[in-house]
Amino acid sequence: MRRTLFFLSLTGLTAFAACSRGPSELSASPEPTPTRAPSPSSAASAPRPAPRPPPPAASAAPRVLALHWDDPARWVKRMPSTPMRAAEYRVPRAGSDTEDAECFVITFGPGQGGTVDENIERWVKQLEPTSSAVDRSTRTVNGMKVTRVEVAGTYTPMAMPGMPSTTTTPHPGQRLVGDIVEAPSGLWFFKMTGPDATVSAGAKELDRLIDSLRPA
Repeated sequence: MRRTLFFLSLTGLTAFAACSRGPSELSASPEPTPTRAPSPSSAASAPRPAPRPPPPAASAAPRVLALHWDDPARWVKRMPSTPMRAAEYRVPRAGSDTEDAECFVITFGPGQGGTVDENIERWVKQLEPTSSAVDRSTRTVNGMKVTRVEVAGTYTPMAMPGMPSTTTTPHPGQRLVGDIVEAPSGLWFFKMTGPDATVSAGAKELDRLIDSLRPA
């Protein structure tokens, strides 16, 4: 009888001790699964972010001119082919001419570029005139003296540094109309050259451009 009571008491104590334990005491927590590092093949196949495009280059600041004028509506203004040109235009062909003419503007600053007479003499020599007739006149525009010259003949362009020799090939049947403006900022040269009929048609447009001149 005593053995039975002792056995029952021992069993009760064991059950009580088991019930009083927490879950962590009853069984060990499972170890966390280690994270696998990506294999080299999977890392290589992962898409890479696209490289950023380079920032856009800053556009060159427009040249500020000390003389203003109105462009002829029919002419096509284009980027000057040399840094020494302040402006450049394509004058559309006229009549039976197969080529366009061009007009460009050059200035060198006060006291530079030679005299008016020296430049007119240089222009006339470029044309090898078919006659001795050279049309030269002067007028005043907004207080500035303007000398105009017109001549026809075989035109041989002046050789420019770095330009191919083909640019100095003589062209027969050409005409030149030029204006030299004595502005406060120095001499300004407006020179139109090209096929005879085309330059003749553009001469009045150049005259109106010159009439619109005004210092900045």
